[in-house]
Amino acid sequence: MNIKLRLALMNFLEFAVWGAYLTSMGNYLGRAGMGAEIAWFYAIQGIVSIFMPTIVGIISDKYVQPQRMLGICHLLAGLGMVGLFYLGMTNAMPDKTMFIAIYTFSVAFYMPTLALSNTTAFTILKSKGLDTVKDFPPIRVLGTVGFIVTMWFVNCATLDNGAFSFGFASSEFKFQYTHMQFLVSGVLSFVLFAYCMTLPSCPIVKSEEKKSITDMFGLSAFKLFKDKKMALFFIFSCLLGMSLQVTNSYATPFITSFKGDPLLADTFAANNATLLVSISQVSEALCILMIPFFLRRYGIKIVMLLAMFAWVLRFGFFGMGNPAMPGVLLFILSCIVYGVAFDFFNVSGGLFVDEKCEPKVRASAQGLFMLMTNGLGATIGTLLAGEIINHYCSWSEDGYLLGNWQACWYIFAAYALVVGVLFALVFRYKKEDNAYNK
Repeated sequence: MNIKLRLALMNFLEFAVWGAYLTSMGNYLGRAGMGAEIAWFYAIQGIVSIFMPTIVGIISDKYVQPQRMLGICHLLAGLGMVGLFYLGMTNAMPDKTMFIAIYTFSVAFYMPTLALSNTTAFTILKSKGLDTVKDFPPIRVLGTVGFIVTMWFVNCATLDNGAFSFGFASSEFKFQYTHMQFLVSGVLSFVLFAYCMTLPSCPIVKSEEKKSITDMFGLSAFKLFKDKKMALFFIFSCLLGMSLQVTNSYATPFITSFKGDPLLADTFAANNATLLVSISQVSEALCILMIPFFLRRYGIKIVMLLAMFAWVLRFGFFGMGNPAMPGVLLFILSCIVYGVAFDFFNVSGGLFVDEKCEPKVRASAQGLFMLMTNGLGATIGTLLAGEIINHYCSWSEDGYLLGNWQACWYIFAAYALVVGVLFALVFRYKKEDNAYNK
């Protein structure tokens, strides 16, 4: 099989694993008595991202080839997901402590795979003489497709008293509301584990020069903070990362909450929130293909600014919309701009880090980028968002998160606007510094 197709399949599975539960988990937690802890579940992803990607990146840089480490992490993460499925299957209201512990174990090994999959793809592409800026985005698109496919599957799949069905009709037994979403994720993780063991070898870059203690522990990537431009890039990556998990955490509970309004309870959007939110990933898949053009034409600063102001629109459109016509069109617009908001930041950022780093620290540097975005940024942002939403909204007896959602979305939009303006003023970038005009 063509190597680019093989890497595309790897990316498909990588994000299919995450798409099975990332955007729909909030609805399940609300029904399982853990609605007040939604922010903490998503913050846990950020907390483990503070140290796990860096640690795993160090091991990958020095001892274990990245494609094999990728597979091992998915095996362990998949075991955790199957454990969550088992807890949900045996108890409608699982023990919170046990559930959170197993969930933490699973995501602790999943989060490093986001950086590892990039490292694996970049290494293999370069070993074949291919251009990462040109050839990686189309490969990464398949990751988004995988995410979308599993979102659609858990939105439509229903298991009611042993009878499986598939469709858009309203049902409280859809996978998007139940523990079945974790089983889907676990099975896909096992498949990816097996597939990673078949990928081409990614030789570890050995250095014969004497290494300092900092190098021995893989902390060399932190030296990038000595470069003012890179330091600012990582700081603003953290600030923008605060927006990353807000809609993943609360978009589906927000849209589903309209089922608590008798006038909107039967709308298609309110009953198929995961499917509606998947438009975000469709947009993401299309926007990835635009990245090479924008990076070469405008450079990293403009690309990052576009992402920041897209977050303003992402939150603002949610605040103005509703599931009925014409309000649902604003939901759709919010999902469309998400492609720019996420891709122009996450994918371009990964490419920027890869271009600026020496081969021996690239995996560690990708781990550092993950630490600043999905680690510190996402953790702080998700917890603050949770406090804001829990202040303005509360769970009803029917399992809907009701309240003044509009105020919440406008607060998030204002924050993204402030970060964007500050970045425009502080981050200096000259056209001749553009490393992508090759």
